[in-house]
Amino acid sequence: MKHPHFTTVGRTLGIGALMLLSGCTLEVLAPKGDIGAQEKTLLITATALMLIVVVPVIFMTLYFAWKYRSTNTKAVYMPRWSHSTRIELVVWTIPLIIVAILAVLTYRSTHALDPYRPLQSEVKPINIDVVSMDWKWLFIYPDHDIATINEIAFPVDTPVNFRITSSDMMNAFFIPQLGSMIYSMAGMETKLHLNATEAGTYAGISANYSGAGFSGMRFKAIATTNEGFQEWIEKARATNNPLTPQTYEALRKPSENVPVTFYSSAPAGMFDNIMHSTMSKIAGVDPASCTPTSKNLIAGNN
Repeated sequence: MKHPHFTTVGRTLGIGALMLLSGCTLEVLAPKGDIGAQEKTLLITATALMLIVVVPVIFMTLYFAWKYRSTNTKAVYMPRWSHSTRIELVVWTIPLIIVAILAVLTYRSTHALDPYRPLQSEVKPINIDVVSMDWKWLFIYPDHDIATINEIAFPVDTPVNFRITSSDMMNAFFIPQLGSMIYSMAGMETKLHLNATEAGTYAGISANYSGAGFSGMRFKAIATTNEGFQEWIEKARATNNPLTPQTYEALRKPSENVPVTFYSSAPAGMFDNIMHSTMSKIAGVDPASCTPTSKNLIAGNN
């Protein structure tokens, strides 16, 4: 006869598991880009290799606990047994082989999936400058002279070159279905190269906690046709809403759940100006008082 408490606990755990799974979309395992697909293969391969050891160990732990329980008088008790060459060979050889395979996979994938490595393609890439802010994302299209808040777009099967920095707090730029995550840091530039192989709208997030508005720091990445991308660009240009230095200073103020905003133009070199200005503030230098030589030093130029 089942104890009523066991039934209650079982039902509670089952409902809890379903609730947890309902919020898990497993976007990393549903890639829509070349980099994401390679990372999925690497993740599954590495997990499968590790399970070769993990599953037998879990099984043997449960089996031995059951077989050598105190009520099993048929189990052979050998208090002086301490060594088995066959067991030692299995225990050491299999993990060593798996570690060697994982080492090779890690070495190869580290270079093949280097986020700084441009994607090989005959298609001209799209350049997007990314600035993480509290708590929103500013995207600048230097080749198209527009900017947006919390939304980007690019053509399918086209490399996208991201330059990433932060206006203040460190964040992490991540589009799970397209691939690699990389940090955005004040006064520094990081790079990321991605593409999308299927049209769609993909969720972008900050994967690094940055304060009260972190949960609303999300953006949309729209992969569309070349025609759809041009329409999106024209939509931004038609807003007659330029991104001026005064507008940027207002954006720097912390704000939560900021709606998508388009800017019809953006100052040339804005990304570099933001990065160098932030770098000078970190270094405790007033950019206005810098000589040409010191400005070059602050910018990291020779």
